[in-house]
Amino acid sequence: MDFVFLRELRIEAVIGVYDWERRIRQPLIFDLDLATDVRRVAASADLAEAVDYAAVAESISAFVIGGEFHLLESIAESVAAHVLEQFPVQWLRLSVGKLHALSNARIAGVTIERSKPQA
Repeated sequence: MDFVFLRELRIEAVIGVYDWERRIRQPLIFDLDLATDVRRVAASADLAEAVDYAAVAESISAFVIGGEFHLLESIAESVAAHVLEQFPVQWLRLSVGKLHALSNARIAGVTIERSKPQA
């Protein structure tokens, strides 16, 4: 299996359960592994056949900025469903972390793995 990946995609988002968190945007860090077969695009060098990581990053950013989420688990599920629906990937691993959520840790987060439903 081949992967296209994004590391440390930073997006400012409304995330949290406390009233003060609902009034601000906080930095989130996203890491993604997107399962795809790169052989065809490698042979053709045709971007139209590729998983365009710039388009994935832009789409995730717009999706996250346009929403408001309470939990990292919720944002992870929503982003995973969005990516699987919008892009030609069969499986993904997504990590989302909240910077400075804890005083003694740089980042805290969640990692999920999801597959496109079988037709």
